[in-house]
Amino acid sequence: MAAHAQGSDQPPAGHPGGSDQPPAGGHLSTDEFRRAGHAVVDWIADYWQSLEKHPVLAATPPGAVTRALPAAPPEQGEPFDAILADLDRVVVPGLTHWQHPGFFGYFPANTSAPSVLGDLVSAGLGVQGMLWTTSPACTEVETVMLDWLAQLLDLPDRFRSHHAGGGVIQDSASSATLVATLVAVHRASGGTWRDAGTASHGYTVYTSTQGHSSIEKAARIAGIGERGVRLVEVDPRTLAMRPDALRSALNADLAAGRRPAIVVATIGTTSTTAIDPVAEIGEICAEYGVWLHVDAAYAGAAAVCPELRWTHAGLERADSYCFDPHKWLLTGFDCDAFWVADRAELVEALTVMPEYLRNAVTDSGAVVDYRDWQVPLGRRFRALKLWFVLRGYGAQGLRAHVRCGVAHASWFAEQVRADDRFEVVTPGPFSLVCFRLRDQPNQADAALVDQVNESLLDRINASGQVFLTHTRVDGRFTLRLAVGAPRTERRHVAAAWELITDAATDLLRP
Repeated sequence: MAAHAQGSDQPPAGHPGGSDQPPAGGHLSTDEFRRAGHAVVDWIADYWQSLEKHPVLAATPPGAVTRALPAAPPEQGEPFDAILADLDRVVVPGLTHWQHPGFFGYFPANTSAPSVLGDLVSAGLGVQGMLWTTSPACTEVETVMLDWLAQLLDLPDRFRSHHAGGGVIQDSASSATLVATLVAVHRASGGTWRDAGTASHGYTVYTSTQGHSSIEKAARIAGIGERGVRLVEVDPRTLAMRPDALRSALNADLAAGRRPAIVVATIGTTSTTAIDPVAEIGEICAEYGVWLHVDAAYAGAAAVCPELRWTHAGLERADSYCFDPHKWLLTGFDCDAFWVADRAELVEALTVMPEYLRNAVTDSGAVVDYRDWQVPLGRRFRALKLWFVLRGYGAQGLRAHVRCGVAHASWFAEQVRADDRFEVVTPGPFSLVCFRLRDQPNQADAALVDQVNESLLDRINASGQVFLTHTRVDGRFTLRLAVGAPRTERRHVAAAWELITDAATDLLRP
């Protein structure tokens, strides 16, 4: 065979890739991988140890990270040490540090050492778990983990795999809501929505005015559209959905010839952690034959504690339920736990079976194929990190973590109530406190008071020590402090309160 001419753009004959040797860079030997892996774990441990030295929010201006990166990919592979060094040079300055003990914004996005290690194993295995047969362990570990979680939260038996229902890991509560919406339309249409040319217009979706934005997005994707979404009025005191308002909305749509498909109730709304009356809503859904999905993305983790399970009263009437272990249960993103009471309906709504996926075990009906429980075909081995977390912490450790967050938030709320300048706007049982500066005697204009609260939030976040977010309650600007980062201690909450009160003193000074 003639030698490949130097400088030629063509590979030698019979060698499609130009060589039968691995590339010069990139592929690490086993020993090189072991050294690099140790270096990465050391880097993560050092990062966690140094978190308090970083400002919570990224201090880089827009485009700074882009400018720090080359305009083109490298032609030759680079040493791993150089890649690792650029984490400190390029990436860390551009991070908002969600694991920082002063991160009190949004809801927590927990991770933990067991979760990280479980994810590492999952990445190393590189499993694609779309079918049982593509990796039986991927499927069966997930089924058992969702049953374990159902036991930990004391969910109704109808959601367990040994009954008609069962659980699956979605990437987020948004995807869980979408899947629930698709199955609900399938039920409401008697299965005709799957027919070619059959649109989902005419169906309606119901949630409270405090429901998550993903509910409207799910309606759009499902073909229902924004006009099919009904935002049900809430109790002005609790901000929870009013059952009588839901009934009125259902009656109005039925009278207009619309077809109610799904009601989404929330346990722990994003804005204030309001709790919808699931039991009453469930009775109405049963009466009207409407699917009930319960979204407990943040607050579901609280049910690992028996004293907080009252928040889930009425769940036995739900057709589906979800919560995010990646928020408050020490499991890294992405990991949403989603259960249905009737898995047959779910599979019937979502199954598409091309010839290349057919296999004898699936045809036997003896196994679960989780590709039929979600929108994508492919799926990672997410259950490994959940398995590591549940075993690494145990039920006692998980309860301790949740109780710690609740205790810190309760202490913070007590400080707010003890200061006459502030008010707790919406008390709740979880680890979120919504508070604001009161209307001052010399500030009768509500808009001006809102501006003062907005300025207060800006000053707090500019400190670099803590990060809070805001919402609006009854139209008024309200600050949110959400406790939940694994490294947050009482001293961090106390430091946040001191920072808040000092900033308020400056703002209210005549």
